[in-house]
Amino acid sequence: MTTDNPPAFEPTGIELQSVTDSTITAVSLYSTRAEVTRLFKFTVQTGQNQVNISGLPNVLDEQSLKVEGRGAATIHDVTLSMAEKLGSRSSPKLEELLIMQEEKADALARCQQALSSVKQYLGSLTVQHLAPSQLEEVLQQSETTGARLDARKAELMRELKRINADIDSERAQIKISPGQNKLRNKAAIGVFAESAGDVEIALVYAVPFASWAAFYDIRVNMDTKESPVTIIYKAAVQQNTGESWDNVPLQLETATPTFGTDVPQLSAWNLDIFQPPPTTYARNARAHYSSASQAPVIITQMSHRRSRSRSPRRSRSRSRRHSVSSSSDDPLPVPMGIMGSTVTSTGNVSATFRVPGLVSIPCDGAAHNFTIVELHPQAAMSWVAVPKREAKTHLTAHITNASEYTLLSGTANVYVDGSFIARSAVPTVSPQESFDCPLGLDPSIRITYHPVAKKLSQTGFYKKSATHHVFTQRIAIQNTKSVVVENLKIIDQIPSSQNAQIKVKLVQPALSLDEDTVKGAEVGKTVKVGADIVARWDGGENADRRVSWTCAVPAQGKINLSLEWTVTVSPANAHVIGL
Repeated sequence: MTTDNPPAFEPTGIELQSVTDSTITAVSLYSTRAEVTRLFKFTVQTGQNQVNISGLPNVLDEQSLKVEGRGAATIHDVTLSMAEKLGSRSSPKLEELLIMQEEKADALARCQQALSSVKQYLGSLTVQHLAPSQLEEVLQQSETTGARLDARKAELMRELKRINADIDSERAQIKISPGQNKLRNKAAIGVFAESAGDVEIALVYAVPFASWAAFYDIRVNMDTKESPVTIIYKAAVQQNTGESWDNVPLQLETATPTFGTDVPQLSAWNLDIFQPPPTTYARNARAHYSSASQAPVIITQMSHRRSRSRSPRRSRSRSRRHSVSSSSDDPLPVPMGIMGSTVTSTGNVSATFRVPGLVSIPCDGAAHNFTIVELHPQAAMSWVAVPKREAKTHLTAHITNASEYTLLSGTANVYVDGSFIARSAVPTVSPQESFDCPLGLDPSIRITYHPVAKKLSQTGFYKKSATHHVFTQRIAIQNTKSVVVENLKIIDQIPSSQNAQIKVKLVQPALSLDEDTVKGAEVGKTVKVGADIVARWDGGENADRRVSWTCAVPAQGKINLSLEWTVTVSPANAHVIGL
């Protein structure tokens, strides 16, 4: 028997739960979001199948959802919806326990009431109602009844305590965790299968509230000159997406996703003459004029309201048609292997780091730390001291990123010879770029800034026409290390004249000094003042008369530096400020 109107085809329903019925095969983590790939394996029947996947994160970015598959089937449409928020739950066992609790509580109340009645009866007896011969019998019956009621009461209390414990245990088992209400997204996928069999479907989606930040351990070995610096590149990963990442392969991406790709537009740039508000006198004058003319004054207040055009709410359903496979005997793919400890780079713009092995990151918002790679960059040590301010030597490493990996900005814990020295900051450094990393103070270099020596003389026979001051500053440097300290920079200064009556001349080191020199003309020139000591003007233009020495101090050795300058003041009785 045939008919022109065949019965409606009822699709086969397949219910899947995201957490229990799938595995996370990849997580690509960016600075502000993550891309998650979940793989589902299930069996379809011939014809139309309706696959319902529940338990997806509430924060899932709808526009990022992609569905990929493999097998003898075709994906027809994908619809995303949100389930209602879960409330408190119950169970048949919990309902039965609650009934038992109520029954035992009522029985206990009746038992306590009976005991109260016995006590009340005994208290109401008098010689008028009871003969002395009956007293012993009444008391014996009361004792028997009271003992029986006490035993019943104790038994009911034990049973009620046990029932309450069972209720607490059952409620704990069926309790809805806060995380369950974070996984209320549902995906409905229409799959048409040419034949019954196993298929795979992968959901790829982006979620916010997941990030990673770079931080470093910088370890310095002062006993070696070759590769003295080791940088341990680390990542602090945190996520609060609603789902837990258990035993997943994790990739860290340095690229920042871009959502706005439109070229920015310039708005009008208008010029006008500023009109100051009227003074109080002008306002009073206008008001007086208005009242004198007896003209009606109407004050109108205009309300400026900005209208916003609301775009219609976007539907959460999207239809797609993806061909999963054209061959019915296409075997399932080989399970994805886990890459070992590798780091891949895509150039100076961005890099991809694959965390070794499988990692687990719970949905707790806490930072979980991983080591990415250990680097041995090129580094040159330098020491800088300004003994006029403090007799301490600052150690700095000039580090060149000789690797192919971009260093992202982050904090760094600095260790020198195994001891924690300071916390520093690493900027964003591309391959072959350099940066300076302060390594704290180096107490093994001791500097003595001796008091300045002064000499005073005057010129003129009868009347002193000028005063001549000679100043000598001596700086002693001691290296207590067992190795030579090279590239030590000592910075000092001589005064700068702000008046034509004051002349300042640098005597030692013999650097030329005139108005053009310190302003930049001769700044780059140097003077050798010792075997391994070179002096120069420091700081370039407007250097505030700073002088610096670059020197090498032998192991367990000492060197001395000398700075000498003269100040001539004319006339001799002029009072000089700052001398």
